[in-house]
Amino acid sequence: MTQPEITTPVVTPAAGGALLSVRGLVKQFQMKAVRGMTGRKRVVQAVSDVSFDVAPGETLGLVGESGSGKTTVGRCVLRLIEPTAGQVMFEGVDLAKLSFEELRVVRRRMQIVFQDPYASLDPKMTVGASIAEPLVVQGVGGDHNEKVVSLLELVGLSADHARRFPHEFSGGQRQRIGVARALALDPALIVLDEPVSALDVSIQAGVVNLFNDLQARLGMSYIFIAHDLSVVRHTADRVAVMYLGKIMEIGDAETVYEHPTHPYTKALLSAVPLPNPRVERSRSRIMLEGDVPSPVNPPSGCRFRTRCWKATDLCAMQEPVLEVRSHGQLSACHHPEE
Repeated sequence: MTQPEITTPVVTPAAGGALLSVRGLVKQFQMKAVRGMTGRKRVVQAVSDVSFDVAPGETLGLVGESGSGKTTVGRCVLRLIEPTAGQVMFEGVDLAKLSFEELRVVRRRMQIVFQDPYASLDPKMTVGASIAEPLVVQGVGGDHNEKVVSLLELVGLSADHARRFPHEFSGGQRQRIGVARALALDPALIVLDEPVSALDVSIQAGVVNLFNDLQARLGMSYIFIAHDLSVVRHTADRVAVMYLGKIMEIGDAETVYEHPTHPYTKALLSAVPLPNPRVERSRSRIMLEGDVPSPVNPPSGCRFRTRCWKATDLCAMQEPVLEVRSHGQLSACHHPEE
């Protein structure tokens, strides 16, 4: 597999210095050869030249349609999967240069909460054993039972829940257990991989409020991965909008939501329902034509051009780079909304 060329774009700097710095991140997946077919092996370009910072105590929302590369970015940051190219710096350390043993130590400071609370817990282990497992794996001494109880109470559960099994809990409670497990090693960064998408709407707000409360109390940073822009709006300090493996727009959350400059961002926001029925009825939704192109063979130039109502010949010939717009955010578009 050939190493792709990296051109690190301009990135909005995180105030106060970066806890995490990602530069030129690329992830390609080799496709299995189809029997009877010869020639060049095909490659899925899941993430292409992605760069961003996350400051201490900050939440970066990573949003976009399914298949945009959001989860792949999060897993590459944690080195759950190996990046094809690029640099991931966490607390000043280049994670790509760490040995397995060195990475184990760093992973005390980096954790993940998975999307599916029903699949992320071992059904044969009690809740207490699941929460204590990171402490056991990392060789942390002390009273694990006391730590487990304090973590359960921290996420809004009770001490007696430690003796129960996952099937005895609702989806929201299971996700709280997953959060408690992620907090066991006092991480500085947690990747939240669509943490409320599998939950009922009625309990999503409670889990989102839990994330906000924990961040206010403990000061950790989040990468909040989601396709629901309304959820991210109430959580993120900054938002990065992804499409087909690339960042289309990134900036302060309120600025991106109130003054989107990329057509794709504008289209996504037009699909978010508003609580005011009168305003909701009066606005028009932007309907994107066609399907998301294949990451095996992405369009030339701007990857969004095949579905964009503003596309011109320039969009097909030249790939746009992230540039600062009038409201301070960055977007990659030849014909931005100003």
